[in-house]
Amino acid sequence: MSPRIKTIRKVINPPIVKGFKPYGPDSGKFIKEPVNLLYEEYEALRLCDYDTYNHLQASQIMCVSRPTFTRIYSSARIKIALAFVEGRQIVIEGGKIYFDSDWYACSKCNCFFNNPEKDKEIKACPLCGSNKIQMYDYEFTDITEPEINDNDLCVCPRCANKQMHEHGKPCKDQYCIKCNTRMVRKRNNQ
Repeated sequence: MSPRIKTIRKVINPPIVKGFKPYGPDSGKFIKEPVNLLYEEYEALRLCDYDTYNHLQASQIMCVSRPTFTRIYSSARIKIALAFVEGRQIVIEGGKIYFDSDWYACSKCNCFFNNPEKDKEIKACPLCGSNKIQMYDYEFTDITEPEINDNDLCVCPRCANKQMHEHGKPCKDQYCIKCNTRMVRKRNNQ
């Protein structure tokens, strides 16, 4: 029997830091591998301990069941306790997640980027500095790739990976298996 497919968890914004290091006179003596705190574990801690949501509210925000959220939250607390007690570094990375923020496309360098600081307006592409940017629309994106079978393919706008379309499920609700970006429908003229 194969294991269940792990659902993708929604994270509002990425953390502002990549991790934490212990400091003090004995911090360099015990070099151990860092504790890897997944993005969904970070988000569970942020929602419950920082934003003070209960588990039901936080699970609805992350689009997971309440028991799944409780397991994620418990795992995060165990990892942080381990890092504190053993003096290990904490690294925040990984997990099956997607970020809930607006995405933009640059017509000059063809890059896609999001706006983690929602209160600031995007005026230029962070990669090339061009002001030829527009709000990225998942429904009407033109991908210039050779046509294989238009009716059965979804395409990733970031890495151009193609994967089979799951019938009955919109392409925008599917995620690329390589880079975890929302997919778009392959068009007939591409």
